[in-house]
Amino acid sequence: MSKSPLRVRARGILLSAATALAVGAAFAQTSAVDEIAKYRSALQEGNPAELWEARGEGLWKTPRGPNKVTFEKCDLGLGPGVVKGAYAQLPRYFADADRVMDLETRLVWCMVKLQGFTEADAKKNPFGGPNRKSDIEALVAFITSESRGVKMNVAGTHPKEDEAYRIGEKMFFFRGGPHDFACATCHAEDSKRIRLQDLPNLVKQAGAQKAYTTWPAYRVSQGELRSFQWRLYDCFRQQRFPELEFTSDASIALTMFLAKNANGAAFDAPAIKR
Repeated sequence: MSKSPLRVRARGILLSAATALAVGAAFAQTSAVDEIAKYRSALQEGNPAELWEARGEGLWKTPRGPNKVTFEKCDLGLGPGVVKGAYAQLPRYFADADRVMDLETRLVWCMVKLQGFTEADAKKNPFGGPNRKSDIEALVAFITSESRGVKMNVAGTHPKEDEAYRIGEKMFFFRGGPHDFACATCHAEDSKRIRLQDLPNLVKQAGAQKAYTTWPAYRVSQGELRSFQWRLYDCFRQQRFPELEFTSDASIALTMFLAKNANGAAFDAPAIKR
């Protein structure tokens, strides 16, 4: 039985409408992403992170703690007091601590060993809030700003660095919690979004490079500069995982995995985020 012209025409109209909707949705998504990129670019010229950078530089050069010592004797991997390019090679193994450390962990270590703080005091208030400012985040802003334009070069050649990378990789793909989530749930496929926010594919080098090199960042929605330790902490919170302990081996391992995957890209932070 042949189809009636009316039915054929109706089907054609429905197909055309569905195609138009699909194209429109794709266009809307692309337009939203483009507009967010323009928004960030416009804000970057007056990034408030500069205020944290300035305060961090002051903290770096000011004698502090019971020992009244500055951070200028703190070795971030390139020699005591050297900050230029240091962040682009972190995390790394430090023989004096016999441990792989990221930036925040090394700063806490220097506060204890050089400045005389207790570890509890050094770790106090790692993330700023409405009624308090974090010295750690200010120091992170200053030190990371000194690596702008420097290519990421996390070695991963020491056995403990390799171990941290492998543990971090396992953590990235581990599923758990009440929602059976993993880092990979959001960050192991192309073209994923949550609301208007792109979710970079951190398994691919290009995605890892783009994401990692733009943290730390000033969060417009929070009015605060946020470190990479905070970024991981908040991801764990959103996954409903147990709280990620500040400067823990777990946090360093996951950072090592992501940082090494970003090797070869020029560092470009503190950046600005929504």
